[in-house]
Amino acid sequence: MSCGNPHEVPCTEVLERVYSYLDGELEGPDCAKIRQHLDECGPCLREYGLEEVVKHLVHKYCGIDAVPGELRAKVMARIQQVQAELEVSEVRAE
Repeated sequence: MSCGNPHEVPCTEVLERVYSYLDGELEGPDCAKIRQHLDECGPCLREYGLEEVVKHLVHKYCGIDAVPGELRAKVMARIQQVQAELEVSEVRAE
């Protein structure tokens, strides 16, 4: 996924770190770079918006229960797999 413009932080890195960004786990400079990229890149901003909605819904309906680390790892691995599949599909479509 990319808007086709060069960025200081590549789209792939932004999408890999979007949950850390959403969780407020990034330090000042890293957070600012991700925010700048999202401000400049429409496709990543749309993806960020989707991730934000998913995170909100999970928190709303599952926020009471602690999530086992193994489950979180499985979910994150599946998200990364789907993102990779989408990227391959986009490249093939171009």
